[in-house]
Amino acid sequence: MPNLILATTRPGEPEIFHSLQGEGVSIGRPSVFVRLSGCNLRCHWCDTPYTWNFAETGYLHRDDRPEAPAKYDRAENRLIWSAERVADAIRAYDRRNIVVTGGEPLLQQPALAALCALLGPSYRVEIESNGTVPLTTAFSPHVSQLNLSPKLAHSLNGEPDRVKPQVLAGYARDPRAWFKFVIAEVSDIAEVDALAVEIGIAAERILLMPEGITSAALRARMAWLAPSCLARGYRMSDRLHIHLYGDTRGT
Repeated sequence: MPNLILATTRPGEPEIFHSLQGEGVSIGRPSVFVRLSGCNLRCHWCDTPYTWNFAETGYLHRDDRPEAPAKYDRAENRLIWSAERVADAIRAYDRRNIVVTGGEPLLQQPALAALCALLGPSYRVEIESNGTVPLTTAFSPHVSQLNLSPKLAHSLNGEPDRVKPQVLAGYARDPRAWFKFVIAEVSDIAEVDALAVEIGIAAERILLMPEGITSAALRARMAWLAPSCLARGYRMSDRLHIHLYGDTRGT
């Protein structure tokens, strides 16, 4: 049975935790979170750089937290567990909504399919993904909801890496998929508008979420995001966990 590569809250401790969903259409829902390590993109404002920005890499990252290292030790920030062990950790919380996040979880679909088969159909599984990796036929039946966050130009990923039109078009046809865009500046909204037209994403399935890792930054951006959402029929997402717990692991 395949293993899962997990992120850690501290060395040797997997980032599997019980909290309220902080973003998207399930905001506020009690859930068990499983954070996986590894990503195929390098967003310079990423709030989980410890899942990919390891010491031996040449990646760049803007980190607003002065106490955070410029690079992360791979051995201290990754943990390999069997699907059986992860399933046991999830069951211990006695919650049926599971949020698999990262990093980019869909890079580990064979192991996720094995995990979901162990958990069984009584569990509801949400996947948080950057929208560049299609679902496999083996894993797709296990997924209840797709929280997709396609990256815009301000992420500093190259467009061929961050936008896969055929993959996004497939998700646009999937009723399980929601599209959440991180917005840093007013000009980012026009990029969302253009992508929605190009891909064929219905306005009611689009969410705009402010970029920020402090309550003050989020509120400042939401002030001008709100009228933009009203004008376009987009939803707006807060980042509830930031207000409740700050920018910390395991929350």
